[in-house]
Amino acid sequence: MADRVAKLATQRAVVIFGASNCCMCHAVKTLFSDLGVSWTVHELDKDPKGKDVERALARMVGRTPPVPAVFIGGKLVGPTDQVMSLHLAGKLVPLLREAGALWL
Repeated sequence: MADRVAKLATQRAVVIFGASNCCMCHAVKTLFSDLGVSWTVHELDKDPKGKDVERALARMVGRTPPVPAVFIGGKLVGPTDQVMSLHLAGKLVPLLREAGALWL
């Protein structure tokens, strides 16, 4: 299942694994939208193999629940706290530019 996660994580510059009813997932999606980033989301509660993907992500992220799990440029950035820490440190936008998610 980790192979499936890796494949899905490289489909776009920013890929979010989340759940449709997750407030932290909504916060991360809103942040990226406000930054002008085009992202894709895989909502695990709507995926027939979502539980398997969730277990694989939990191993990668090191916590349960693992959502939102954010990948930028195919690399795991982590959950909300990691994304927000990068943003507050001024490191998120350069990372997004490097991945081709932002043009300006």
